[in-house]
Amino acid sequence: MKKQLLLLAMLTVFSSTVFGQFNTVGIIGTATTEGWDASTPMVQDADNPDLWTIEIELADGELKFRADDSWDVNWGGTDLPIGTGVDDGPNLQIIGGDYLIEFNSATGEYFFDYDGDIGIIGTATRFQWDRDVFLFPDQDNPGSFFGTMPLEMGEAKFRLGGDWDVNWGAEDFPEGIGEQGGDNIPIPQSGVYHITFDTTTGAYFFDEVIGFDSLSIIGDATPGGWDEDTQLERDLSDPDLWTGVVELVEGDLKFRAENDWDINWGGDTFPTGIAVFDGDNIVVDEAGEYLVSFNVATLEYSFLIVEAFDVVSIIGDATPGGWDEDSDMEQDPENPSVWRLRIELTNGEALFRANNDWDISWGAPDFPSGVATLGGVNIPIIAGEYRITFNSTTGEYLFDEIEEYDAMSLVGRSGPFGEWPEEDDRGAVDYFMDKDPDDGNIWTASEVQLVDYDPDDDGGVKFRADTSWNVNWGSVDFPIGVGVQDGDNIQPIAGVYDIFFNSSTGEYVFSPSTSTDNIPVNPAEVKLYPNPTSDIVKIDLSDIEITGQLSVRVFDVTGKMLLNQDFDNTNQMDLDLSGLTAGTYILHISAENGLMIGKRVSVMR
Repeated sequence: MKKQLLLLAMLTVFSSTVFGQFNTVGIIGTATTEGWDASTPMVQDADNPDLWTIEIELADGELKFRADDSWDVNWGGTDLPIGTGVDDGPNLQIIGGDYLIEFNSATGEYFFDYDGDIGIIGTATRFQWDRDVFLFPDQDNPGSFFGTMPLEMGEAKFRLGGDWDVNWGAEDFPEGIGEQGGDNIPIPQSGVYHITFDTTTGAYFFDEVIGFDSLSIIGDATPGGWDEDTQLERDLSDPDLWTGVVELVEGDLKFRAENDWDINWGGDTFPTGIAVFDGDNIVVDEAGEYLVSFNVATLEYSFLIVEAFDVVSIIGDATPGGWDEDSDMEQDPENPSVWRLRIELTNGEALFRANNDWDISWGAPDFPSGVATLGGVNIPIIAGEYRITFNSTTGEYLFDEIEEYDAMSLVGRSGPFGEWPEEDDRGAVDYFMDKDPDDGNIWTASEVQLVDYDPDDDGGVKFRADTSWNVNWGSVDFPIGVGVQDGDNIQPIAGVYDIFFNSSTGEYVFSPSTSTDNIPVNPAEVKLYPNPTSDIVKIDLSDIEITGQLSVRVFDVTGKMLLNQDFDNTNQMDLDLSGLTAGTYILHISAENGLMIGKRVSVMR
């Protein structure tokens, strides 16, 4: 069950105190040697006057931060070891031990770096995989540890003594039983979590500490009027951000939490502004479909109108028509704001524009991706063939370069020739693949003999283009994965395989040739659309025979699993990626009858 800390969240959001720099910041309370009688001073950072630190042994007790030895400005909180102090907040409850304490007097953020026994580590944590954040021992339950801290979308494990000799993990979230040397624990949602872990049983629980269960808009400008809230959705990668696409009419509206007037915000500007608690109604002065966003931490809000353009195009001296003729883009059938085009470009500049009208043009200084603004500068273009995606509501764009090769081969000590080619060895030990006559990015090979990967003998295989190491793909994953330039060696298991490789996306599949339990699948037969997407990507398996439940896992390009979702036997699925940040992700699709597919998908914001 999620913890409802509404009071603290309200204090954090609604506090309007602006602190300047202070002469001193210290800690005070029964956990310190001075008790409540005097502050123990912290050391001010030489480069950042808002950052204060102290190394200290604390006793069981309470403490607060305060400035200039006065109670006029003091901070407290509930989260340990990491949190954000609130002006006049509650006393921090301290467990005795050795600490390095960091505190930022501008933001209130603090970190009690505890010298403990059990820590949590991973891409979801403050220090990534570099070091642990240590948890506190539960004095009433020997072997149990706990702590509260913000986590990012990513992965984590528990460790003993900051060392990999003893570590626990599992595939389950938010609770499960950690196993020695088990899988990384997936953290699918950024947020603040109260974490508990029992070393005797391996049981763990990530209990999310949230400010609000719901965030909505209400008013006569909204579909439900003043009687019914229109709900926004919480962003998976930013727990403070709530968004939604809503049809609005001229009128008034407000934001509110928990469908309750006790927690509401207004503002005096439109379409963007900074909300005020219990402020004036926000006046919508133009009817239309809007992308609504509200950040409960910064109180920033925006209403971006989703305009219905007849055509969106790209134009400029980098395009085939120069500055005289537009190259029209294709509108996404599922999202009218998204437009796409495959096109050959030259060195030069370009702009996006709507309805062939210079009054509605977008530009930006960034390439190959960025956020274009109305009336913005020309986009600098580097020559090449590209798949272009542009969002006419948010201004986000992506130029995804397409490159085709004359030859593609499999090389490596685990491959058919049993050795790696030398730097100047052009084709002597390359196992060449066949190019698809209808798609120059698809390459296949049948009944290829591979041997087991041996890390002690520089084992593995890779794909390379035109018998040169200048362009090569690798990844540790087998039998499916997405290769990256100069990536690790692919680590096969001995057998005979049919191989599929997409040189545009790096997607590959090794399907056992002689096994009736596995289905050789060309990744090109798996359709993802729209791709890139801003929210829902449709997975179309209509051309493939599937049996039983399907599993879809989503990884980032570092191999971090972000989503894991099962589907009943179906040829078409909708996968919600709205919570992921902009970037490229890898889909692993598998079925009970042995179907295995690796696909790449891009997310735009």
